[in-house]
Amino acid sequence: MLTVDFRRLGLRPGERLLDLGCGAGRHAFEAHRLGADVVALDRDDTELKDVGSLLAGMRAEGEAPAGALGGPVNGDALALPFPDGSFDRIIASEVFEHIPDDAGAAAELTRVLRPGGTIAVTVPARLPEQVCWALSDEYHAPFVEGGHVRIYSEVTLRRLLRAAGLSPRGAHRAHALHTPYWWIRCAVGPANDEHPLVRAYHRILVWDIVDRPVATRLTERILNPVLGKSLVVYARKPEPRS
Repeated sequence: MLTVDFRRLGLRPGERLLDLGCGAGRHAFEAHRLGADVVALDRDDTELKDVGSLLAGMRAEGEAPAGALGGPVNGDALALPFPDGSFDRIIASEVFEHIPDDAGAAAELTRVLRPGGTIAVTVPARLPEQVCWALSDEYHAPFVEGGHVRIYSEVTLRRLLRAAGLSPRGAHRAHALHTPYWWIRCAVGPANDEHPLVRAYHRILVWDIVDRPVATRLTERILNPVLGKSLVVYARKPEPRS
């Protein structure tokens, strides 16, 4: 399940891509399949080990173009272990809402993005997120692992990226069918994976992701502008004036 549109990101084979906060690796795998040299960065060593194994497996099975490179890196968004201008493209998906110093993280991403390169930043969209916060204190408790620390509007996210030296461009929303799922989870407790309503809705989402029926694809496309769970903003790092 991809949140970022790789066509809008402008990714081309042979380019170097950083997937910040890669988690289970969904965007890293797609970028590698498209021929990018991928660095999948996260703070979770357990998930990174699995992501590294799967990237290597893609190359072994011919699921990534010959010569494409990819691997995991353990790191911190506030102190990225890369030289200036290291990456052509960057994805930061569902990361900024967890970082107290989001301005510091945006500055670091701008630093390691080459001039002329593009970045896609995704965060929970404001309306669905406001409902989640109203339903559950645990969902946004900063002392809870994975807790959200702020709510973004498109205006505030664009302002953050602009302040870091980027030029925001297009935007869209995604995953409207996931919004009711998270409302249910927040209502019964974010960690209550075994609640019957949570399990039933999860089965629907898995069916939608695996089978991609036309009815749910069309429904989500119609609902995304209002109920899309994720907001995606694309931005470019300006090139120096000659």
